[in-house]
Amino acid sequence: MLFTASSVQAELLIRVTEGADSAIPVSVVPFAENGSMPAGDKVSSIVQADLAMSGEFRPLAPEKMLSLPSARADVYFRDWRLLGQRYVLVGELTRNGDRVQARYELFDVNREERILGETAAAPASNMRSLAHHISDKVYEAITGVQGAFSTKLAYVTLEITNGKRRYRLQVSDIDGKRASVRLESKEPILSPAWSPDGTKLAYVSFETDKPVIFVHELSSGKRIKLADFPGLNSAPAWSPDGQSLLMTLSKDGNAEIYQMNVQSRKVTKLTNHWAIDTEAAWDSSGEGIFFTSDRSGGPQIYYMSKPGAEPRRITFGSRYNARPRPDSQGNYVYYVHQRERAFNIARTKLDNGEETVLTRTESDESPSVSPNGRMLIYATKSNGESVLTVISADGGAAYSLPASEGDVRDPAWGPIVR
Repeated sequence: MLFTASSVQAELLIRVTEGADSAIPVSVVPFAENGSMPAGDKVSSIVQADLAMSGEFRPLAPEKMLSLPSARADVYFRDWRLLGQRYVLVGELTRNGDRVQARYELFDVNREERILGETAAAPASNMRSLAHHISDKVYEAITGVQGAFSTKLAYVTLEITNGKRRYRLQVSDIDGKRASVRLESKEPILSPAWSPDGTKLAYVSFETDKPVIFVHELSSGKRIKLADFPGLNSAPAWSPDGQSLLMTLSKDGNAEIYQMNVQSRKVTKLTNHWAIDTEAAWDSSGEGIFFTSDRSGGPQIYYMSKPGAEPRRITFGSRYNARPRPDSQGNYVYYVHQRERAFNIARTKLDNGEETVLTRTESDESPSVSPNGRMLIYATKSNGESVLTVISADGGAAYSLPASEGDVRDPAWGPIVR
């Protein structure tokens, strides 16, 4: 039994597990409201949670604020300096029929200057998107880096009831809210990967009792069986232009990296070695690839600058390094790293080879980098349950996203969509 669906499932839960010592103090003042607002989380509360989850900000609790201004005329900067705040965000929501308009301003407390001012609107039924939009704008105004709070997560949950397994491919906001099931099966679903425009997911399904790569159009639910060769069909990864997929195939006997054009289905073999080559991902230029290979005697990360070039080994810090995921800025590659008996997430700086182990749990896997390069999500074990954990890219802050029911695994961070 296998079907697509769009019904809302039990959402992921947020547990903040570690803050960053260098986080920037910021106050998100509860927005004033004109008219009846939809029930549920307040816009300002969502913005506050977004900024906190990035690990780069330390929001002030509203009950500790000395006043609750909604416009520049009511902001007394001396009060905010006394509270040790660097930035303060104020705003007002106005209901007009079935739409809500937000007017908001961000101020630099020390300079007493407005650094952001905007109005934005959304349907009253879509207040979370409005809040994530504001979070993105605030984040970019302070850091100079595009925010990623309006992006999506894809992940797989596993629930076992009366000995029967049920796998669900789900999509949610990055805070785990508004989760929806896109595919459900009694057989495993693995390795979801977003298309660059955020409209499709590629993944591996065992619904035919063997690994097959599908491409799934999210708006319509339409699925295309893309790779169903004899043997292994696994590890899909989209090209930056969305025209092709990297994948691992063993149709010729050995596991190698191939590139397939999505329209023509033409496949091009990119590696040719007696070792197992797998888990490929494009670099930031869209010309080279990172991949895992055991050609040196154990799994390590290699880089091929272009098709046909000689692969160059990237990792040397342990006998096991796998599942490479480079950031979109070309600065780092992240991967699963074994030290002693623990599996952690590590990163290597590409210009000098410096390796940093970022996590301190013991069963970490499946890293995925946010599209702005500032956060990382991965799967791990916590108190015996499988959860997703998000950390700042330097490992300085973390929060976890366990499923309210079952285990959660194989996260994929979606792109920024304009």
